[in-house]
Amino acid sequence: MTRLSVNINKIATLRNARGGNVPDLLRVAADIERFGAEGITVHPRPDERHIRKTDVYELKKIVRTEFNIEGYPTDDFLELVERIQPAQATLVPDPPHVLTSNAGWDAKAEQQSLQKVVRRLKNAGVRVSIFLNPDPGMIPYAAETGTDRIELYTESYAKEYFHDKEKAILPYRLAAEAAVKYKLGLNAGHDLNLDNLKYFQKHIPDLLEVSIGHALISDALYFGLENAVQLYLRQLKPS
Repeated sequence: MTRLSVNINKIATLRNARGGNVPDLLRVAADIERFGAEGITVHPRPDERHIRKTDVYELKKIVRTEFNIEGYPTDDFLELVERIQPAQATLVPDPPHVLTSNAGWDAKAEQQSLQKVVRRLKNAGVRVSIFLNPDPGMIPYAAETGTDRIELYTESYAKEYFHDKEKAILPYRLAAEAAVKYKLGLNAGHDLNLDNLKYFQKHIPDLLEVSIGHALISDALYFGLENAVQLYLRQLKPS
């Protein structure tokens, strides 16, 4: 069954809007695990506009499921991951100034630099995933980096889903088949939600993990956090 990792950046954004410790990020993370999620994801940025370095250290102490740290591989980010030693580090190609992740790596052009980073993190005992667009032609180059997994960037799927589901899922199916061929684990994330998640999971049978933050936390405003986590877990159950 596909694992659900909940990105809690939005909880930190809400906390930082007023200062103080409301909502309590650590309590929310622990509750999300208690409600059934199998992972916690954070994406610390240099300006600390949501997750702070101190949050990452404190979360390491309390997260009991898989801890996934996303980020652009600056020296500061890599040193943080080496100190924390999470279950997984997800490398994204977005520089510090962008609002959110908006593209996958060009694993062909960046192969040598990614190889160095992947090797460094794996030497620290951390599983590595790299963020990719759903381009089957990029999979062989991703495999050459030595990464353990890839995370398929699902924004284009989410945008196309209501217009043409089959067209939306096709490049992801092809990329997933290539990933299996090259023995890469398969994750996915970005704009997955209660409308499109079940269809995606059904058609990507080798999917190991989805990372969902914005949609799940937004749904929690209507359904409550526990119900929202349960609703997403239900979408991931085999039909």
